[in-house]
Amino acid sequence: MRAPLIVTLTKPALLALASLLLATAPVRPLMPQQRGNPYGEWRYWGADAWSTRYSPLDQIDATNFSQLRVAWIWRGDNFGPEPDPLLRATPIYAAGRLYTVAGARRTVAAIDPATGETLWIFREPPTKRWERSMRQDYGKGVAYAEVDGRGRIYVVTPAFFLHALDAETGRPIAEFGKNGTVDLLADLGYPYDPDYGIPDSIGYITNSSPPIVVNGVVVVGNSHEQGYYQTRKENVPGHILAYDAKTGKHLWKFHIIPRPGEFGHETWEGDAWSYTGNVSSWAPMSADPERGIVYIPTDPGTNDYYGGHRKWKESALSPDAALFSTSIVALDVRTGRRVWHFQTVHHDIWNYDNPTAPNLVDITVNGQRIPALVQTTKQSFAYVLNRYTGKPVWPIEERPVPQSDVPGEKTSPTQPFPTRPAAYEQQGITVDDLVDYTPELRRRALEIVKQYRLGPLFNPPSIRNAPDGTRASIHCPGANGGTNIPGGSVVDPETGILYVASVKGCSAPQLFPGKEAGPDANMDWVTRGPGGIGSIEGIPLLKPPYGRITAIDLNTGEHLWWIPNGDTPEELKNHPLLRGVSLPRTGKGSHATALVTKTLLMYGEGRGGAPLFHAVDKRTGKHLATIELPAPSQAPPMTYLHQGKQYIVMAIGGRTMPGSLVALTLP
Repeated sequence: MRAPLIVTLTKPALLALASLLLATAPVRPLMPQQRGNPYGEWRYWGADAWSTRYSPLDQIDATNFSQLRVAWIWRGDNFGPEPDPLLRATPIYAAGRLYTVAGARRTVAAIDPATGETLWIFREPPTKRWERSMRQDYGKGVAYAEVDGRGRIYVVTPAFFLHALDAETGRPIAEFGKNGTVDLLADLGYPYDPDYGIPDSIGYITNSSPPIVVNGVVVVGNSHEQGYYQTRKENVPGHILAYDAKTGKHLWKFHIIPRPGEFGHETWEGDAWSYTGNVSSWAPMSADPERGIVYIPTDPGTNDYYGGHRKWKESALSPDAALFSTSIVALDVRTGRRVWHFQTVHHDIWNYDNPTAPNLVDITVNGQRIPALVQTTKQSFAYVLNRYTGKPVWPIEERPVPQSDVPGEKTSPTQPFPTRPAAYEQQGITVDDLVDYTPELRRRALEIVKQYRLGPLFNPPSIRNAPDGTRASIHCPGANGGTNIPGGSVVDPETGILYVASVKGCSAPQLFPGKEAGPDANMDWVTRGPGGIGSIEGIPLLKPPYGRITAIDLNTGEHLWWIPNGDTPEELKNHPLLRGVSLPRTGKGSHATALVTKTLLMYGEGRGGAPLFHAVDKRTGKHLATIELPAPSQAPPMTYLHQGKQYIVMAIGGRTMPGSLVALTLP
């Protein structure tokens, strides 16, 4: 540690210094930490433990947003064996420094917040486990905590190790685990080779999101291979692990697929629980430190579009199927015990994993103050629950849904539909949703969809070359529709207003016999990707808007407004099939990357959008100003106050500026 600097001043000098400080310092009362985050800092992936993605900073406002300039650009595409065009991380800001991950090796970097200078980096030694990881380019960020008055950075790598680093130097913390490292596979509970990982015959696990530190406990999530690539029914479940933030001691493991005698085991039929895998927490997590609860969003079991082998039991007491798949699970952070759970999709065969961290917020409904949790989803519902009890704030009804005719499949007869708020994106598909800019486009769109089964939300996948002559079923939203991790949602804790980014996107997965996938495949039916419904020479089949942001007042459950994500793409404005057509403002078919502050809602257009950053009025959605970015935004932005100056930082990327961070500030 550095030796302390001791300076002795005379009384006149002290008075002069005090006068100078009072004259130049901004007038702002001292504020306590809010939701685990000091004023002006951004210590969590989601800003604070509640994952609000909100900052109370107000230096950048409607009067000066248009004056924002690039302060610095940090290149992250060099941190890996190959240049990475995308940077999927949101940095954190703590105790005067920025921290992020970059590159396929998930290199950790400390960055000077004012200049963009790299202060230190940490890179995990190479292993076969890293080489085999299917989530190398993911990561989203790091976690921060102070232990004995000194900052620490925690990162989980694609090889599934947990590292604790000194925040000032980047050196591993010797007292944590084994020389700063915990081998997470050792506590997962399955046979493995320290270099190779888990044998292929048993399964596979990796990581795609940062851990979260709550009350001295590091909670670790995980991820797997994308479900639509899987050909074997066996895999390891994504059990949740927790460690002492000081020592790295393993504290608890929550079985995400319950074992005999555990709550939820009765929702599985036969021995399906013993071989089914996935059900991971691939998205970031949230926490309520005051109550000591951590909230885990989960995904479906193996695989995404066929579940005939992951058999579930029907119950007269609950519609829940195969817990804790596609659920929100609230755990006691000290013990790992279940506090409550809510299943957002029963027997998920639509790839409707909960894709982002739940937003926590206190709201007032009919005069009653409610500690709430909001989970926004791919199906474009916002599930609003009491975060202490898991009870819905407004009724959530079990409604009948279409049933599958795929041999061996057994779908849930009902699914949970919130009565409030209303869905914020198109659900289901009919011919009325098809493009009609011109009669010719309409005719061609109708011809295309004749090949598919159309239907409402939860339209089940179907087999290739079905008896009715169709090639697949379309479900809307699809795997990349609705809300997803590139944009997600933000919430203003001062007003209780939720701002959620979404995309009008549908999927048409095509199931084919598992035996066609190779000799090792043992699933009855498999897919190769979520499948799309195509376009007409680049013109989307569906009517606009293609992407939007919706504001929802969580105190009433009412939609306040919605706006398209950006303008109409140039390729549509200039399309030869649309000459003479007066197009509406369609928005981009990408997830807006949003940030909310004391004064503004700000957003980039996201992957596939234009390199623009917009400011809108939080209450009305009125456009206020737009500035240009060096490249399109790739992940949600963040903001911080450093040496009296507010900065906005976001990941940008593309062919012209791959894998970078850009910092914006006022002149």
